[in-house]
Amino acid sequence: MSASERDYRMPPEWAAHQATWLSWPHNPETWPDCLSSAQAALAKAVEALADGEIVHINVRSDDERRALERRFAQSVAPERIRYHAIATNDAWCRDHGAIFVVERERAGERRRLVALDFRFNAWGGKYPPYDLDDAAGARMAHAIGVECVRVERVLEGGSIEVNGAGDLLTTEQCLLNPNRNPTMSRAAVEAMLEQYFGVRRVLWLGDGIDGDDTDGHIDDLTRFVAEDVVVTVVEEDPRDVNFAALRDNLERLKAMRLHDGRRLSIVELPMPAPLERAGRRLPASYANFYIGNRVVLLPTFGCDADVRAQAILARVFAGRKIVPIDCRELVVGLGTFHCLTQQVPAL
Repeated sequence: MSASERDYRMPPEWAAHQATWLSWPHNPETWPDCLSSAQAALAKAVEALADGEIVHINVRSDDERRALERRFAQSVAPERIRYHAIATNDAWCRDHGAIFVVERERAGERRRLVALDFRFNAWGGKYPPYDLDDAAGARMAHAIGVECVRVERVLEGGSIEVNGAGDLLTTEQCLLNPNRNPTMSRAAVEAMLEQYFGVRRVLWLGDGIDGDDTDGHIDDLTRFVAEDVVVTVVEEDPRDVNFAALRDNLERLKAMRLHDGRRLSIVELPMPAPLERAGRRLPASYANFYIGNRVVLLPTFGCDADVRAQAILARVFAGRKIVPIDCRELVVGLGTFHCLTQQVPAL
């Protein structure tokens, strides 16, 4: 049966997981002078997640695995972490890893997990080499014994956001960028997303935030938190470089309809105070949170808006614990928790 004849669905992130997957940070070029601090932030995330689900970690070597076993020996039960000898060029598992979807039941067959392995080209060829990253998705599928479907199109997991009920959010800046799939029209991109993620409508925002080297990933902007509810970041300072783009995205959201005609309920999140490194604006955003089974990992940035963002998400996720973790060093790598994780849905 061809991929076009199969019935895939990507569950929303808040649906039950069997696991969360990540690739351990190791690249000093990504985190110059702060790799150990970035690792410490992700270690806190692992500890928080492991209480509610298995955590898979890609490692480069036995030495790295043993070092992590020592790191987590006192904080995480060993059976809650599973290590995989899957070398990567960098740590952004959301983008280079498999995207796990569910194939719906067919006559005589139960529904099952499928790993979609899209091509990865390091966000338009920005950071060669990326051969190990491009190979990671298939290796992840093999590691847990699920079917891997290779899709010869470039797509990163951080560029899409689903509500599990037929709708998908993305941005024009990223998915229509000629550095991804230059021969594909908007209609062709929509058809691909509908085919592989089980959606009936693609909802388009415009541009991403300053400093985002992914060309506007949706997971720094707007996130579904229920079928018809999104949280979206807004910039309150009209002098800020992000003000216009985020205002435009907000107006687009207000005008949108889901495939069944419903309007979106919109919860606004503040943007953190600007962060810079070596004269460059960093893509710090509270929208880059990650929803685990029992917790929500919230990146914080050492400013007053941290408290506001935590309070807002605590109301949105009343049944989960909000875990704020300082990401001032982690975001030097130009991403935080959502960029570093990939959920494995429960069946």
